[in-house]
Amino acid sequence: MAVSSDFLSEFIIRPNPEDPRLTEVVRGVDQTGAAVDTAVTVERPLTLYLNGQEIVTMMTIGDHPEYLALGYLLNQNMLRADDNVTAIQFDEELDVVVVRTDRRTDFEEKLKKKTLTSGCAQGTAFGDLMERFEQVALAEDAVLRTSWLYALLHKVNTAPSLYLAAGAIHGCLLAQGDRPLVYMEDVGRHNAVDKIAGWMFQNRVPPDDKIFYTTGRLTSEMVIKTVQMGIPILVSRSGFTAWGVQLARQAGLTLVGRARGKRFVALSGEHRIVFDADPTYSEEEAARHRRKGARDED
Repeated sequence: MAVSSDFLSEFIIRPNPEDPRLTEVVRGVDQTGAAVDTAVTVERPLTLYLNGQEIVTMMTIGDHPEYLALGYLLNQNMLRADDNVTAIQFDEELDVVVVRTDRRTDFEEKLKKKTLTSGCAQGTAFGDLMERFEQVALAEDAVLRTSWLYALLHKVNTAPSLYLAAGAIHGCLLAQGDRPLVYMEDVGRHNAVDKIAGWMFQNRVPPDDKIFYTTGRLTSEMVIKTVQMGIPILVSRSGFTAWGVQLARQAGLTLVGRARGKRFVALSGEHRIVFDADPTYSEEEAARHRRKGARDED
């Protein structure tokens, strides 16, 4: 299956590995002792305030701080879908982002209860992870065509990215059909998810016909966030956890993992999959695009 390079114009947002803030060159030695210069990913702290209250300090690559702030608050159930956000203020010198709303907020008690998630970069979830989970009804008429899946896998693996430039990064993609819409990267997959959630909130993008792709494992955290975002289909190049599968089945989420090249495994919501492509004519994944997920790592 050949996909033209023209697909890059389909992205509304995609990684910019040329951004000088995101990488730096470090001198080291290789396995022979020879001097080498290599690009490494830069991470920096970002402190988030909701109105007058400090919520959390996150380690992030620093792009799209406004979307990250909104998405984090949404996925922590601190921001409601019907909230009126009056301002988002980012101070690059102080590494601070402030979200202001019409509604008064006070999460002192919620902040006392936190769960250290399984995500890389030690994501922290405050309060009850399942607060809205059981209330979400995912679209039953959503469809995942295997022809879309194969096209999306090729597009996300060949698009310019910080991962290919420097590594040490996770990526998440929001798609509609076989079109990639928004591709976000960060040192923690939870940050990449939250950036997409924030973009969807700010642009009032409906989730019912969307597909969510991640390079990270299909853990309980990933399933819960996808369900809370209202997206009915979650795909990963990596593997599953047992609780992630259990929660996906409980919510009726279509869960597809180990999706690389022409191969994938679906463990929940198989009824949404339309097998309209012959895997025989799909390309295997090129070695240069393989990520850690090829070994089911994170």
